Amino acid sequence: MLQSKLPDVGVSIFTQMTLLAQETGAINLAQGFPDYDPPRELMEALARHARTPGHHQYAPMPGLPRLRDAIAAQVARLQADAPEPDPATEITVTAGATEALYAVLAAVVRPGDEVLVFEPAYDLYGPAIRLQGGVPRYVRLPAPHFRPDWEAVRRVVSPRTRLVMVNTPHNPSGAIFTAEDWHELARLLAGTDALVLSDEVYEHLVFDGAPRMSARQHPELRERSFVLSSFGKTYHATGWKVGYCIAPPALTAEVRRVHQFVTFAVNTPTQHALADVLAADTTDAHARGLAHFYQQKRDEFRALLVGAGWDLLPVPGGYFQLARYGAFSSDNDLAFAQHLARDKGVAVVPVSTFYHDGFDDGLIRFCFAKERNTLDAAATRLQRD
Repeated sequence: MLQSKLPDVGVSIFTQMTLLAQETGAINLAQGFPDYDPPRELMEALARHARTPGHHQYAPMPGLPRLRDAIAAQVARLQADAPEPDPATEITVTAGATEALYAVLAAVVRPGDEVLVFEPAYDLYGPAIRLQGGVPRYVRLPAPHFRPDWEAVRRVVSPRTRLVMVNTPHNPSGAIFTAEDWHELARLLAGTDALVLSDEVYEHLVFDGAPRMSARQHPELRERSFVLSSFGKTYHATGWKVGYCIAPPALTAEVRRVHQFVTFAVNTPTQHALADVLAADTTDAHARGLAHFYQQKRDEFRALLVGAGWDLLPVPGGYFQLARYGAFSSDNDLAFAQHLARDKGVAVVPVSTFYHDGFDDGLIRFCFAKERNTLDAAATRLQRD
């Protein structure tokens, strides 16, 4: 009989709530995807390259050179205080940030190594660490602001710490790592061999004029950091599953050793399409405009729920809104989320699923990356008696 490597892992909560939404006809504010299409010029570029002879065969393993060149140029413009990454030795195009994350963990984590994870955390992190024989060491981020308690972090870091996983802007809370946080992390890791995996898939979604900071922009962390990004999040194209990893040459070499045997190469027409759009957008208008675009959606959604009894937590970035529901129910968060889908017609995610031990702080997560009419309809249902 086969003995499972992940006996405690079932179907993800995102899939469960999406299936419940389909079953009940609920508006799906659970799974993190937009209900609008990518920019027109990107879809047109994809159609053009789908008709181009020779664009249906394997791309080079690290990614198309023209796409890696365009990524490097944009990163240099947006992170002027950090050196431009070398597209040949520091950028790898992956099948979404998910594959990049798995490749990093497979490349650097050995049995018994400890990986520091801030919770709540995206549900992929723990299982992917355990599949490498690693030991997740969790540090809870205190609500409502979900900023690290650095004294608590210091108590967890040990000589066995191989990797620290950072997610900024943070899923599910939207919290962002500040310059002070990066400084504290650098102080903590000074003199150690620990590495950093910085999951920055919502990198452009930083609100209220706050500076957007990457691990690459901290000189003491740059040489030990893998930075992950996602075209799916940036271009409203989660189904394309295209992301990339930026890391120093020695770290990139290890990621590519894994990537070549997991995915080998990413969809060729999509890479050409993304290269066209990135190369044409020399002022980075799309990336720079995302903060305003999603801040407006955040503000619209919050305004729709004002006075309806929800305790809405702050959202500094990303495209999720956390809310307390204590005014409506004393149920656990999973039971309440199921009630919302079945009885109110709105699907959400219970935040306890972002904790390895099921910690329940009475919070649910809404995704506001939706058209205004979707948010209006959801708010109407949520306000019903």
